[in-house]
Amino acid sequence: MTTLVGTWSLIRLILRRDRFRLTVWILVLGLVPVMTASAFIGLYPTEASRQALAATVVDSPAFNALLGPLYDISIGGLTAWRIGTLGSVFVALMAVLTMIRHTRDDEEAGRRELLGSTVVGHHAPLAAAIIVVVAIGLLVGLIITAGMVGLGEALTGSLAFGLGYALVAFAFAGVGAVSAQLTESASTGRGIAVGTVGFAFLLRMAGDAGADSGLSWLTWVSPFGWFSKLRPFGGEEWWVLSLWLLFGLVTIGAAFAISARRDVGAGAFPPRPGPAEAGATLGNPFGLAWRLQRGAFIGWALGIGAIGVVYGAAGDSIGDLLESNPQFAEIFEQLGGEQGITDTFFSAAVGIIAIIVSAYAIRSVLRLRVEEEGQRAEHVLATATPRLRWAWSHLVFGVAGPVLILALAGILVGVSYGLVIGDVWGPVPRIVGAAMTQLPAVWVLTGIAMALYGLAPGFVAVSWGFLVAFLLLGQLGQILQFPQWTLDLSPFSHIPMVPAEELEAMPLVILVLIAGGLIGAGLVGFRRRDVDF
Repeated sequence: MTTLVGTWSLIRLILRRDRFRLTVWILVLGLVPVMTASAFIGLYPTEASRQALAATVVDSPAFNALLGPLYDISIGGLTAWRIGTLGSVFVALMAVLTMIRHTRDDEEAGRRELLGSTVVGHHAPLAAAIIVVVAIGLLVGLIITAGMVGLGEALTGSLAFGLGYALVAFAFAGVGAVSAQLTESASTGRGIAVGTVGFAFLLRMAGDAGADSGLSWLTWVSPFGWFSKLRPFGGEEWWVLSLWLLFGLVTIGAAFAISARRDVGAGAFPPRPGPAEAGATLGNPFGLAWRLQRGAFIGWALGIGAIGVVYGAAGDSIGDLLESNPQFAEIFEQLGGEQGITDTFFSAAVGIIAIIVSAYAIRSVLRLRVEEEGQRAEHVLATATPRLRWAWSHLVFGVAGPVLILALAGILVGVSYGLVIGDVWGPVPRIVGAAMTQLPAVWVLTGIAMALYGLAPGFVAVSWGFLVAFLLLGQLGQILQFPQWTLDLSPFSHIPMVPAEELEAMPLVILVLIAGGLIGAGLVGFRRRDVDF
């Protein structure tokens, strides 16, 4: 037990350091499902209205890919369908990011070595981080359970919903713990953990969308698929909770085993030694930036491309809704019938992809801060490299990177949809155009990240808060009946729903100008402030 000495002191330290950050996570993750349920009470007050909604989505692979299957038409069942799986992804992100922050980040910064010189056991930092993440998951689950019961929903369904979120946090605490042991770099460890979250969500999408084509088994491979299999409010399958529990125990056990066999500051896999002499491309800041950013760019491109394939393959099922549901067909008659509803689906799909691409854009820009905090920027700037040239060497990945990734995603969505309908290249130009239309909104997030880095580098993490806020406004703003002015705060709300709507250039121009202004402000601020502020 001496390896765990000091665990409780480290828990208090984590809570002290992250009191604001963790409070935001708890409130957002816990209250959004309750607020969604409250909004559904007003939107669908009768069983007939809920039946009409269910008839449009229950057998659609497209809606299953987006949100998962709908098992029950009660208010609780609709809430679990609309926000359950999506919210569990954010619970997982909270878990892995918190784990990396208080394990590998501390080791890379040297704080872990300082703590190790005191009366702190070897495994205490890892145990403290796991306990904090599990406690956050339990608090989120408690808020959801109490909130849903307070709205009059069944206790069993509410408890299943809350326990599902709590055990997602437990399971992905293990993922974050293992990722932190594998590499010396916090950035790489974070990338492995977040990539695992994305891959698990992709498996869930493919499994739910491909239920009729023999791919439903993929849902059982993904911890996010287990949430729908738990069936909150739809005849709960309580044994599914054991899957998360077992997964978490195995991954956490593996993390402790790896931690016991490595030195502080080292990873399970030592970094590969580089060549004795640098290549020609490393003689300039753009070549160095490409060397640092290429792994993330390729990984994000492949992951988002895979999501595009799933969306494209599911697009053909949208037309089946018109045949199976006359009321739904009448609603979408004004959108152009089958073509109209398909275009609407693809507009929504590329909008979700654009949100994900925005995360890549923010991450690319914030690489500047990582290099600065690691005191590597100082070495580069000590040469004849101008400040702005060095800043642009990474900023270009936040500007040009989304162009390439969105173009790739649009092509793969169009090709996979074309293969299903027998016209491989026919839909590609239309869907690629829709993807490119999202660029100005993505660039606004790039601008926000750059502005914070240049003007207030200590608050660069707020960039992720903007992304989460825009995501919630887009996905839940109308459901929660937010005022229109709050919905308009998101740049994505001003993007035309191409190809379902006509392209309007003016909103795009305004967004580009806003993005340019934010980037310019950030560059000016960085040029004037001290490095390592």
